[in-house]
Amino acid sequence: MIERIRVKRIPKRGHYDRETIDAILDEAIICHVGFAVEGQPYVIPTGFARVDDVIYIHGSAASRMLRELSKGVDVCVTVMILDGLVLARSAFHHSMNYRSVVVLGKAELVTDETEKLNALEALTDHFVPGRWKDVRPPTELEMKATSVLKLPITEASAKIRTGPPVDDDEDYVLDVWAGVIPISLKKGEPIPDETR
Repeated sequence: MIERIRVKRIPKRGHYDRETIDAILDEAIICHVGFAVEGQPYVIPTGFARVDDVIYIHGSAASRMLRELSKGVDVCVTVMILDGLVLARSAFHHSMNYRSVVVLGKAELVTDETEKLNALEALTDHFVPGRWKDVRPPTELEMKATSVLKLPITEASAKIRTGPPVDDDEDYVLDVWAGVIPISLKKGEPIPDETR
């Protein structure tokens, strides 16, 4: 295990097996990409998809984030799935149940056209499974206007918190509701586009 991805705060919540990491990456829809430009830090939210041992992100070829990342700078990609709000008897012990992943490394620009097209298919189907087969594929101009980067999943860790609140012993006698309020992200009823 590489030291820089080891979970230090409450290490028992850390997970380093790819099965756990991949499951979280496959369920999450949005990632946050952290990087620095001339010493100035940035964190940008974006869509992503995992294919085997790689995370793909995409965007406009004019995107500053994608241009900077394609230079081989250090990058940190994070995802988090919120599963519940943990309400304790004291404000101090309030928490959240969550599943998160941190991936460190250097992203590289995808230049192979077949890999790029496959990555765009994976991104589309990550948002809505099977969607790629229903839509028009990108034109040559659209492919040129789009950059795709890949980040190998070689340095990654997951951190997971589950369960009820953990109060101090003396607080269990307080007449205050405590427990977990479950939270989940779910897709609603599709709203059709009426434009013709």
